[in-house]
Amino acid sequence: MPAAPRVSPSQLFTPAEWAPFQTRSAWRGPLLVAHCWGIIALAVLAGVLWPILIPLCVMVIGTRQLGLAILMHEAAHGALAKDLKLNDWLGHWLCAVPIGADLGDYRPYHLSHHKYAQNPEDPDLVLSAPFPVTRASLRRKIIRDLTGQTFFKQRVLFAFRAYASKRDEDTAEGAVVTGKSVAPFLIVNAVMLLGLTLAGVWWAYFALWLLPLATWFPLVTRLRNIAEHACVEGSATDAFRAARTTRASWWERAFIAPYWVNFHAEHHLFMHVPCWRLAALHRAVRAKPQGAAMEVAGGYLAVMRQATTPQSAPLVTPD
Repeated sequence: MPAAPRVSPSQLFTPAEWAPFQTRSAWRGPLLVAHCWGIIALAVLAGVLWPILIPLCVMVIGTRQLGLAILMHEAAHGALAKDLKLNDWLGHWLCAVPIGADLGDYRPYHLSHHKYAQNPEDPDLVLSAPFPVTRASLRRKIIRDLTGQTFFKQRVLFAFRAYASKRDEDTAEGAVVTGKSVAPFLIVNAVMLLGLTLAGVWWAYFALWLLPLATWFPLVTRLRNIAEHACVEGSATDAFRAARTTRASWWERAFIAPYWVNFHAEHHLFMHVPCWRLAALHRAVRAKPQGAAMEVAGGYLAVMRQATTPQSAPLVTPD
C-alpha cells in the first residue's frame, strides 16, 4: 500500500521557527466550541424574533454545523484541548453527536485519509476522484443538497446495512451517520426539541436546526470537500500538493469555510498544527521556496470553475 509522501518540519524550518506551531492551547479550542454554539444560539434567537431572517439564519447555522464538524476534526487530531480527556469529550459530545457523528469512528477513518491521501487506499478518494464534472452534474449535486436528498441518503438510507456498501460522494464523508451515532444523535436532538418546546418555540427546532442540517450543511460540506482535494495535479505523489488551500473572503468564512478550514494544504503538510495557527503556517510555508509548489486558489468560486471545467488554468495566485 503506497502511503502519502511526508515532509519533516526540519526540511523547511529551524527549531525556533517551528516552535510556535508545536504548542497546544488549554483554552483556544474550548473557546472555539463556545463561539460556534454562541453563533448558533444567536442565529436561532434572531430567527425567532424576526422570522423574515430565517433564510439567512439557515445559512449561518448550517455553516456553524459544519464548524462543529471542523472542531470534531480538531479533536480527532488531539488539537482541541491540551487535556486529552477534555479534547475527546468536547469533540464527541459538543461537536460530533449533535450533527450525527461519532468521534471514535471518525478518528481512525480520518487518520487513514491522511496516511493514504489521494492514493487508492484513501477512504476519501471518492470525494475528489469524480472531478472535474460538468456544470450540470454539479448543479444536480447542489440541488440534492438543498432539497434534503443528500441528508436523507446519509441519515436514513446509510443507516441500513443493505445500503451502507453503496459508497459515493454523498455518503463517504467521515461525519455521516454510523450505527454507533444514531441513538446519541436522536437523544441530543430530542433534548433540543424539548428545550425549544418548553420555551414556546417548538417550530424553531425544525426551521432553525433541522432545516440547516438537512440543506445548507450538506452543501457547504460538499463545497469544502471539492475545494480540499479535487483537481489538484500531483496530489498523490507530492506532499506540497496533497491538498488545496483556498483564500477565503469574509463572506466565504461566514457562509462556507469557518475556523480556518480553507488552509487545507498546510493541514496535510503538518496535520497536528491546531487550526487557529494555520493562517500563520500558510504565510511561513509560502515564504519558503518549497511553498511555491502548493496549490492556492483565489476563492471558492474559482475552485468551482476549475472543478467543472475539464481543461482549466492553474489556480495558484501570488502572495
